[in-house]
Amino acid sequence: MQKEISFSKLTKEDKINWITSTYFSNPDEAKRVLKQYWNNEEALQKLHDEFIENTLTNYYLPLGVAPNFSINGKNYTLPMAIEESSVVAAASKAAKFWNARGGFKATVLGTEKIGQVHFIYKGDKSKLQNYFNFIKPALFSDTANITKNMQKRGGGIKSLTLVDKTAELENYYQIHATFETKDSMGANFINSCLEQFAKTFKSNATAYSPFSPLESDILIVMSILSNFVPDCVVRAEVSCPVSELNEDKNISPELFAEKFVTAVKIAEIEPYRAVTHNKGIMNGVDAVVLATGNDFRAVEAGVHAYASKNGTYSSLSHAKIENGIFTFWLDIPLALGTVGGLTSLHPLVKFSLEMLGNPSAEELMKIVAVAGLAQNFAALRSLTTSGIQQGHMKMHLNNILNQHQATKEEKEKVMAYFADQTVSHNLVVDYLERLRASK
Repeated sequence: MQKEISFSKLTKEDKINWITSTYFSNPDEAKRVLKQYWNNEEALQKLHDEFIENTLTNYYLPLGVAPNFSINGKNYTLPMAIEESSVVAAASKAAKFWNARGGFKATVLGTEKIGQVHFIYKGDKSKLQNYFNFIKPALFSDTANITKNMQKRGGGIKSLTLVDKTAELENYYQIHATFETKDSMGANFINSCLEQFAKTFKSNATAYSPFSPLESDILIVMSILSNFVPDCVVRAEVSCPVSELNEDKNISPELFAEKFVTAVKIAEIEPYRAVTHNKGIMNGVDAVVLATGNDFRAVEAGVHAYASKNGTYSSLSHAKIENGIFTFWLDIPLALGTVGGLTSLHPLVKFSLEMLGNPSAEELMKIVAVAGLAQNFAALRSLTTSGIQQGHMKMHLNNILNQHQATKEEKEKVMAYFADQTVSHNLVVDYLERLRASK
């Protein structure tokens, strides 16, 4: 059995030495790989080292941009941090397409966020409700020092409700709280409020005379925000006459619109298709969320819960044709922030936000939703016309060539050959090997 070590107490250099000597057949090569991604500027590297624990190096993702986005009449170039080929190109192409047809429109439908205190109470339900009504003013007043700055910005605690969940789990109740956090994503603010609610709620129960000793012994299980934010939602949409959907000469605008709407309806009713459909939306969403220093894991969890809110996993986007007008729209929950967290620390996050005009949280919600809709449009457009692989594999071609260490001359020849050919990994490798054999 390997001896346990106090890894977190080691210096960075000692951590690297231990990792490389323990797990790698060539420790020096492993060290070289790690250190080649260090930033030469010592202060910047130290900043990155302190973002998380036990940092060894930096893990790079490409930061690209998708220009030509017109959103509510304002022009944007979107920052996108992502490793997947064709995502940035697809977003850019969709932006250009809709820029010529009135652009994207986006509306924030709500900004409410949620947190809960989960607790166990063994006693009379009516007494608990009376106690909650009694202690509710103190729950607000005891958090005043936490909420005062948020209230100055127009945010704070919106509501507190006692929720009985005993039908699902014996003796289980919640304090369900809603919040407005303005330009902050608000996780730390919400959790601080919830923990104070729990402290006030429990400590005052012992002095509440209607409670028996058993009833006053409330067990706080946990206090935590929820990443399911069904009332923090933004809508992005595009529309134009069907006759203007005329860029592809191989299909009529009318047939394209019909196939497109049908493809969306399939994703609305078929979960197997809906998951991949929504994944394509998240290609655009996550890329902008990550570039702007927001928590893409929280966004992903909330989005997929929202897609299941009616009991079956379904499409986030919708489409229709009415009176000769094609309309495509997306409703998506997005709890985002433009202050706090990495937004003031990570240099590329600051770069991305400034490029977007230093948006408010609501403006960023609109931008991110539009990125998702654009990505979804691009994918469905390919699926219902030429097929997804033609464009995707051509973008992936360069990755295949790099994987097989193709020279500049080989790349030029392969690119020329596959300009009008089907691209697959095997076909590219076969052609590359034939080129090399011919020499």
